[in-house]
Amino acid sequence: MKKGVDYIGVGVGALIIDDAGRLFLARRGKKAANERGCWEFPGGGVEFGEPMADALKREMKEEFGIDIAVGELLSVDDHILPEEAQHWISPTFVCSIVSGTPRIREPEKCSEIGWFFPDNVPDNLSRLTQLNLQQYRERTKKKG
Repeated sequence: MKKGVDYIGVGVGALIIDDAGRLFLARRGKKAANERGCWEFPGGGVEFGEPMADALKREMKEEFGIDIAVGELLSVDDHILPEEAQHWISPTFVCSIVSGTPRIREPEKCSEIGWFFPDNVPDNLSRLTQLNLQQYRERTKKKG
């Protein structure tokens, strides 16, 4: 059985911010589970018995070779993709890099990475990243 397809999956995401206020985005590769070619806040699936923060740290290490600090929870959203027959529950956390420089370690899953200011992100964002970016902007305005 396949998570997200045969049953609802849990996929945790990292909205990674650098000291300049830029956001780290990854472009989904040709073997990504869904929304191929779209830019996203990176993340991955939570394994049975694995705390969400641990899953996020593991995924960032595996995919980009970085160690992250997992901060506050930004949101928990339904990530429903009817055209791909997938349903995920997706908590997204605000994070920062503790060590390492991001590099693509799984080129079949990720074709490109980059740092972008919130008002200058690529047009083709994944559905969840569009929602998370809007939530982040709203939260930043309230705090600002």
